[in-house]
Amino acid sequence: MKRSILAIVILGVLTSFGCQNSNGQDAKRKLSKPAAEWKKTLTSNQYHIMVESGTEPPYKNEYWNNHEKGVYVSAATGDILFSSDDKFDSGTGWPSFVKAFDPKKVAIVHDNSYGMSRDEVIEKSTGLHLGHVFDDGPADRGGKRYCMNSGALKFIKK
Repeated sequence: MKRSILAIVILGVLTSFGCQNSNGQDAKRKLSKPAAEWKKTLTSNQYHIMVESGTEPPYKNEYWNNHEKGVYVSAATGDILFSSDDKFDSGTGWPSFVKAFDPKKVAIVHDNSYGMSRDEVIEKSTGLHLGHVFDDGPADRGGKRYCMNSGALKFIKK
C-alpha cells in the first residue's frame, strides 16, 4: 500500500513538471532586459512562465484544445512563433507543435532541472522561456513535439 501511494506521488510530481524548467536562473539563458522590467509588462502568469521558467497545469490552460486556424505569437513581443497548421494533439494537455513558424525566432538550450535532461525552447530575441521540445512528435511530420505553455503565447485567429 505504501509503495502504491509513493508511486502515485512520484508520478504526480513528474507529470506536473512535464513542460517545466528550473527557477529561471539557467546560466545559458540570458534575458534581454532585467526581470523587474518584464514584471512591468507581463501578467503574473506570463511572468511566472516566461521569466521564472514555470509551467501551467496540463489540460487547464488556454490553448491545449484550441483547433481554430491562426498563429501563436509571443506574449512578450508579438512575434509569430507557431502556426495552427503545425499544431497537433499530443495527449499531454499542453499546446504542441511539430515546428516553429520561423526557426530563427526560437533557440534551444539544454535543461538539466529536476533530474531530467531536456531541451528548453526560448524566444531568441528575449531569452524568455516558452516550453520544451521532445523527440516524440509525429514521425511523418519530423518527429518533434514543441510542448509550449499557453501563457507564453497569444493566439491570433485567421
